[in-house]
Amino acid sequence: MANTSDSVRSAEAFVAAHGKPSRAVVENIGRAGARVVLVGADGAMGDLIVSDVEAGAALVAGIDGLEAAEWDRETVAATRIGAQHRAKMAARVRG
Repeated sequence: MANTSDSVRSAEAFVAAHGKPSRAVVENIGRAGARVVLVGADGAMGDLIVSDVEAGAALVAGIDGLEAAEWDRETVAATRIGAQHRAKMAARVRG
């Protein structure tokens, strides 16, 4: 898990690289903390792991150009998943 300053730098770099507004969905992943899934204005995806959901929400609130989101129709439609990523995910399912 990255420390707070690393997470802030990573999120700021993501927004700078993929445009404003970018979206962030904070997901509880149990004892491991929370996953912050980033979706750029260009549809690129990234993620960060933080200590808990509250830390994820605070991270999102503190980054200019990053908006809190849910996995709703608009957020899902904003993603652009390329062929390489699809093949990688398919390989995980096939085993």
